Amino acid sequence: MATLRPLIERIKAEVLAADRLHADDTPIRVLDPGRRKATGDEPGVKEGRIWAYVHDDRPWAGTDPPAVAYFFSPDRKGEHPQRHLAGFRGILQADAYAGFRKLYEAGDGAAPRVREAACWAHLRRDFHDVWKATDSPLARDALEQIGALYDIEHRITGLPAEQRLAVRQAESRPSVEAFKTWCETQLPRIPGKSDLAKAMRYALGRWPAFTLFLENGEVAIDNNPAERAIKPVVLGRKNFLFAGSDSGGEVLADAMTIIETAKMSGLNPEAYLTDILARINDHKINRLDELLPWNWRATEDRHTAAA
Repeated sequence: MATLRPLIERIKAEVLAADRLHADDTPIRVLDPGRRKATGDEPGVKEGRIWAYVHDDRPWAGTDPPAVAYFFSPDRKGEHPQRHLAGFRGILQADAYAGFRKLYEAGDGAAPRVREAACWAHLRRDFHDVWKATDSPLARDALEQIGALYDIEHRITGLPAEQRLAVRQAESRPSVEAFKTWCETQLPRIPGKSDLAKAMRYALGRWPAFTLFLENGEVAIDNNPAERAIKPVVLGRKNFLFAGSDSGGEVLADAMTIIETAKMSGLNPEAYLTDILARINDHKINRLDELLPWNWRATEDRHTAAA
């Protein structure tokens, strides 16, 4: 992995230089020789995290190449995403994890460096869980209202940002405002400690973040790109069970960065990695960007073009 690290660092730098990111994380078991299981002398495990940061302009026909940067941390302390995003300035779409909160704070009366965009898919799941568990008509009503927003989003996927914004202003905004009024009306009428009330308070308490997509056609309605980026880690840990060490977790994050970014560029990761591993040691460092997934051309393609 050391051979590929300059390329991986370039991918990560490109992702974190964007002005809009999706973020998510997931646990990963890490072998910890310092701990011992309660029975026997086998080493124990601890819970590390894999963080994913995604930049993807394809939903609004943007020209930036899609890419994802993964990072490992030995725990889930907020200092880790705060360090990853120390130089980031723009819109961050993520869940309500408290570790992101400091990023949204303004300093010295200035506008915050990072603006929060909430995830309507996460909110929809909360109402869906209530509906499945209780068959609540109110939860069903919420699902229908949110579903109407997604019907609009499906129609405008792939359109330029200006067109997406115009449709959202004309069609989505009235529905979103009606949903807010509905939550405010229903909330005093239901048990305050119920999961349904919690879902409504979750929406109302972060309302500016939930409505940011109405102000900018480049902003997504949900955080699904980051959740999709996390899925390979979730599936992978069923096979590898745990990372052998913290450094093993870092290697995993680096490998995921280059493999998943290659997939986002429509490449076969095996063919891509085989080619660049054969070339990178002799490749001029000032032309390293030629090997980035979105710029890469296979050796045979380059020879054909030169012929």
